[in-house]
Amino acid sequence: MSSTKSNKMSVTQLTLLTALNMMGSGIIMLPTKLAEVGTLSILSWLVTATGSTALAYAFAKCGMLSRKAGGMGGYAEYTFGKSGAFLANYTYAVSLVIANVAIAITVVGYLSAFFEISLSPVMTCLATIATLWICTVLNFKGPKITGYISNFSAWGAILPVTALSVFGWFWFSPDMYVASWNPNNIPFFDAVSASISMTLWAFLGLESACANSEAVDNPEKNVPKAVLGATLGVATIYILSTNIAAGIVGNAELVQSTAPFGLVFATMFNGTVGKVVIGMMVVSCAGSLLSWQFTIAQVFKSLSDAKFFPSAFSKLTKDDAPVVGMTLITLTQSALSFLTISPSLYKQFNVLVDLAVVTNVMPYLLSMAAVPVLLRSEKVGGGMATIVKFCAFIGTVYSLYALYAAGFEAMMYGSLATFAGWAFFGVAAERLHDKEAAAAA
Repeated sequence: MSSTKSNKMSVTQLTLLTALNMMGSGIIMLPTKLAEVGTLSILSWLVTATGSTALAYAFAKCGMLSRKAGGMGGYAEYTFGKSGAFLANYTYAVSLVIANVAIAITVVGYLSAFFEISLSPVMTCLATIATLWICTVLNFKGPKITGYISNFSAWGAILPVTALSVFGWFWFSPDMYVASWNPNNIPFFDAVSASISMTLWAFLGLESACANSEAVDNPEKNVPKAVLGATLGVATIYILSTNIAAGIVGNAELVQSTAPFGLVFATMFNGTVGKVVIGMMVVSCAGSLLSWQFTIAQVFKSLSDAKFFPSAFSKLTKDDAPVVGMTLITLTQSALSFLTISPSLYKQFNVLVDLAVVTNVMPYLLSMAAVPVLLRSEKVGGGMATIVKFCAFIGTVYSLYALYAAGFEAMMYGSLATFAGWAFFGVAAERLHDKEAAAAA
């Protein structure tokens, strides 16, 4: 069953969905994480913003030019064939499955700060699983409902963070900011690298408009608009808000917070305002999780439509919702939640973030490597081709640096997950061979 036009998202909804996928969860723990390095992390922001904008531009052009379905998998197919298409979508799907558990943990962390309670590791795990299921079930009514919920919940992060970016200067202390530059005296290159994973984590989602291309009206025009608009807007807000926060709350206090933006607003005004902001952030992060659960289902559906994954992931309800696929995905995430029980919620979050970043970079690399062949296949030349190739090159260099910055442990586990994909492709290739043989008969 295909989506009808009336049940598809508009470009505004897709832009907000993309922005929320980045901002709704990526932003809310950033001040705490970046405080580990200090305000020197602004250099990491500049590196990541440059790399992410280059990736966003290349993805926007790929989305406009590609004639192959499947988002990043479709782009990779131009150069790497079916195996590349599978690996791109497979690693992207793995990264989202992992990342959504981290987002759910963030929701639980903010909720515990809101209610001023301390949860045991087991209770945190159970609350994380409950959060995952609630956000999955809310997607059962299809893409249009997901767009509406995302439209509403996005403001939970956008309003307070934008307000901080514009008005926070009145509380900003240059002396406090300078004192927090490099409080732990980390060597310069190590300090910049230490923040790369978290800043890239904040931008994960810039490609989600591509992944949702089949759920939006006029994807050839609307996907590029959504990708670029969301990335540039979010980059500006990220850099302003996190650096202003570091000039309002001292580094030692900020690095210990489980709800940093609530702490910033409580410092600016009072505890009540801080609580309101924490509540808004919970709504935004939950909305982001809901959007990501929908995006994962779309990625798995694309894999299933291409005969890479079991047909259960392609089944749609009358509301165009892949309910069976979403249920299977959330069961997997529930098991992963049990496997990641840790005495430290923050440590658990960091491990998942690094692993999600590593696996998410894999389809970025495959997509950027496919750009020259994609451009040639679609007969794009001249200055436009040069610009897109240059952006793809910058995006590739940045992606490789992000892999290095994630650390050896994350690289090891991410590599194992990626290599396992080749084994899974062997199983899928058998079905593809049977399908092609039947078509040729």
